[in-house]
Amino acid sequence: MSEDEVLFHEPGARWFALTWGPIFCAIALVIELFTGPVIHWFALSLFAVLLVGFTYVQISAARRHVSVELTGHQLRQGTESVDLSEIAAVLPAAAYSDGDFEPKQWETARVLGELSGVPRRRHGIGLRLVGGTLVQAWAKDDDELRDALEKAVTAKS
Repeated sequence: MSEDEVLFHEPGARWFALTWGPIFCAIALVIELFTGPVIHWFALSLFAVLLVGFTYVQISAARRHVSVELTGHQLRQGTESVDLSEIAAVLPAAAYSDGDFEPKQWETARVLGELSGVPRRRHGIGLRLVGGTLVQAWAKDDDELRDALEKAVTAKS
């Protein structure tokens, strides 16, 4: 495993989402062409441009703050990076099937990525750092990130 090889990657958001606003405006234009006496060329064009602008801001923020990348050297969570040599252990997933709904100690730990909590639609992964500090990593596909982290951390040890 090379230091720069990407072992896991989630972009946070995809640029394809920029197309949804213009697609819906084009659908509205086609409906107006076939059904209405008035066609709102300017309004639909303006809305398409506005939707692209707002979506661009959201995608840029998501790609900066909610992206995840694991290489052979470090784990990057949004704007924060942790060297793999600083990770002592990947903690087991929280299992609530036994009826015990008390949060595990790592579930209340600081979240990586300079965020106040685990981002929406992502799941936390407990990490113990070399100094004993607990932190939470996170990803949409937490099982895949957990497996990649465990392999990478054991390879570094």
